[in-house]
Amino acid sequence: MKKRNRGFTLIELIMVIVILGILSAFALPRFADFGDSAREASMEGARGSVQSASGIVRSAFLAGGSPVTLEGETIDLEEGYASVTGILAAAQLSSDYDTAVDDDELTIFLADEDADGDLCFIYTESDGNGPATTSAMGEFDGGDCDV
Repeated sequence: MKKRNRGFTLIELIMVIVILGILSAFALPRFADFGDSAREASMEGARGSVQSASGIVRSAFLAGGSPVTLEGETIDLEEGYASVTGILAAAQLSSDYDTAVDDDELTIFLADEDADGDLCFIYTESDGNGPATTSAMGEFDGGDCDV
């Protein structure tokens, strides 16, 4: 009696490769979208850092007056809140973010070669009539943050 070889035929192997190709075509767009999600999460983290730092600076000012020092860094104040330059020191944002200062507003966005279309937000220092504010997320377009 002859023993038959057991194994896969060429057709079966080709079908497996085709099925894997089809599955990867559906899976790839899901994984490619993680880059956008990561950028959005990074900006939400930066926004949360700015909001927390603003609250900490205000609390330190109310508790001990001026000057406010956080981790050895003196924070510039405006009406008892962190100024646009002070919030950068207080929030300790890394070089992953670019900023643009316009009088009493600080625009924060991701640092890359072409920032257009990236997420951004605006920190506005206090004018004496209310607290410093952090805007909702917007889209950076042509040097402005459209919130």
